[in-house]
Amino acid sequence: MVTISLKKLLNKKDVLSLIKEMSAVMETPILIQDTQGRFLFGEATQQELDSLENYPVKLADDIIGWITGNKKAISLASLLSYIANKELQEKMLARETLDKYKEINMLYNISGRLTACLDLKQVANLIIDEATRLIKATSGSLMLLNPDKGEFELIAAIGQEYDPKAPLALGKGIAGNLILTGKAEIINNVQADLRFVEGKNQIYSLICAPLQTKDGIIGVINISHQEPINYTAADLKLLTALASQAASAIENAILHEQKLKEERIKSNLERYVSAKVVEAILEEKDDFSFEPAKRDIAILFSDIRNFTTKCEELPPELIVEYLNEYFTHMVDVIFSYGGTVNKFVGDMIVAMFGAPSRLVYSEQGAIKTAIEMQRRIKEIPVPWIRQNFITGIGISSGEVIVGNVGSPQHMDYTAIGDKVNIASRLQSIAKGEQILVCRSVYEVTYNLFDFKEVGTVQVKGKKKPVDVFEVVY
Repeated sequence: MVTISLKKLLNKKDVLSLIKEMSAVMETPILIQDTQGRFLFGEATQQELDSLENYPVKLADDIIGWITGNKKAISLASLLSYIANKELQEKMLARETLDKYKEINMLYNISGRLTACLDLKQVANLIIDEATRLIKATSGSLMLLNPDKGEFELIAAIGQEYDPKAPLALGKGIAGNLILTGKAEIINNVQADLRFVEGKNQIYSLICAPLQTKDGIIGVINISHQEPINYTAADLKLLTALASQAASAIENAILHEQKLKEERIKSNLERYVSAKVVEAILEEKDDFSFEPAKRDIAILFSDIRNFTTKCEELPPELIVEYLNEYFTHMVDVIFSYGGTVNKFVGDMIVAMFGAPSRLVYSEQGAIKTAIEMQRRIKEIPVPWIRQNFITGIGISSGEVIVGNVGSPQHMDYTAIGDKVNIASRLQSIAKGEQILVCRSVYEVTYNLFDFKEVGTVQVKGKKKPVDVFEVVY
């Protein structure tokens, strides 16, 4: 607490000089005493003291000394009171300025550390550590609101707050109510607060502040003490300032996590579909999922005829180089018609149309892709590829299961079902440069392309034969 000493005030040369001048002008003995009766200025005998009056020197409402003299001494008491109060104001202003500087400097330093941290839990732990370091506390926690569940999730804690606790619902408990009002609070008698929810952590005093962003309140930070103490407005102000810093840093950390998640999804998807389709998937309102689900799609199998024999003509490294060149062109064609590369199996390509991004005309897209693939091979700027990579293509359509399939160690985004087997079988019987489709594909595209009926084929695992049509291009 800022205070003024009358003795120190009189030790100032300008004040002491002013007292002496006034004493000389008033032509009366002037005595100045502190509250303990010690003389700070002037001398007098007891007889003189008995004939004089005492006038208080006041600092606000407190008496810090006495002026002893005749009635003229009243003006001197008023002057010293004025000087003392002015001195107090200057000291309080200086202290306030220093406190403000310390607060700004503290927030600046914390801000710098938070800016360098983009991990949500690290940000939360840093804020709790700083809050309990600057404000006396035995426990502290930072909770974020899960809007879908309407509950708080504990992100970071210190002290007994680490003990497992039941989820706190919106509108329940002090924090649950505070998030509705949006106002920070001091509760120095928690046990008497009707909103308090009893837990393992016995507390008596609490400060709770909302984490406010431009879009609303995202959570709360609170610090508490297990013994009765009186938190002050200054403590509340400090925690509120920290909460403001925390909200901004947490928002950035959450956005960073979402960005990383999006990048991971994007990176995975771009292995299968075009960048344009990836952007469309990421912009969907509903969260994209790789979970297996039923989808009505078209499936394309493409394979190079007599590839094993061709491989004997060239060194392995050159075959790999040619395959990569070939795959680059084929994938470009598949992506251009909205298809998804399911897998490469040796020299075989498996593609899907209608998953993960839905296509209105998946069969049409698959046939256009097949025709363009056959034509593109003839345009690849490697003569050996043009002469030797002769492919057969099979296409089927219908309902299959599409999604991630595999073990926890390795997953593949693929399609499983009878229609996949049919496409594989059609590809296996297709001759070089031939495109074969089943009846389900033919029936929705017969007026868009030219077809030639091939006949029926018995497919392994099916009792009924499959009607086969060739695309004439």
